[in-house]
Amino acid sequence: MRKTTVFLFLMLAFLAATTTSCVTSKKVRFLRDMPEYGVPLNDKFEATIAPYDELRIFVLGDGKNEELVKPFNVLGTAGSNVSNNQMGYLVDVNGNIEFPVLGELHVAGLTRLQLQDMIAEQLKSNGYLSNPNVMVRFLNFKVFVLGTETGKVLNISEERCTFLEALAMAGGLDLYTRRDRIGVMREVSGKMVIHYMDPRSTEIFNDDFFLLQQNDIIFTEVGTRRFLKEGYSNWTWVLSGVSTIITAITSYLTLQKLLSKPTTR
Repeated sequence: MRKTTVFLFLMLAFLAATTTSCVTSKKVRFLRDMPEYGVPLNDKFEATIAPYDELRIFVLGDGKNEELVKPFNVLGTAGSNVSNNQMGYLVDVNGNIEFPVLGELHVAGLTRLQLQDMIAEQLKSNGYLSNPNVMVRFLNFKVFVLGTETGKVLNISEERCTFLEALAMAGGLDLYTRRDRIGVMREVSGKMVIHYMDPRSTEIFNDDFFLLQQNDIIFTEVGTRRFLKEGYSNWTWVLSGVSTIITAITSYLTLQKLLSKPTTR
């Protein structure tokens, strides 16, 4: 009986150690291979315009004759509040917008700054404005994050959002999220594609999906270790009951042994 009791106690200790084992920092730390001298970056860290984007475009003149710029600002004035007036130029499925006076412009694939220069150049070359100043802003730059339990919509107010920035804005990753299989879903050439990234490696800096695009969807997966722990948690009450029974039996046998000893006079 004593051997059986010891064996059961050892099994309980093993199960407890398994459910509470820690995760090493090497498995969860971001950019674990980052050298001290840094990592060179490519020149792809600027968002480009894509179909179904909504753009806010303002045209400013030289201040001498503001009446000349009014035909190019039919969707609002330069001083309007974008948060209260969200109407903008919607990029169609072919990557075009219909701009006042200039007509149809192909904008897909251009960066915000490139579109500014293109419109300003056309206004100047066609003789509409002598010294135009054009401002372009994204109105619908959103990134969606589907976590293991909840989802979030990230409204990006800047010109760009990187993969790591999105993870930070979403609240980071818990210890049970798989680092080697974080997916980014994106529409590419009329198809939805999924690309997996690992934030523990500096290789993500050279990944084409590191710079997120509008309406990208990031999703994470739960690691095997969490499923194991949750499975053990469901059996906690059973193990607790077994431990109580073993303790009671051991106490009873000890008491019986003491009572069975012959008394000496």
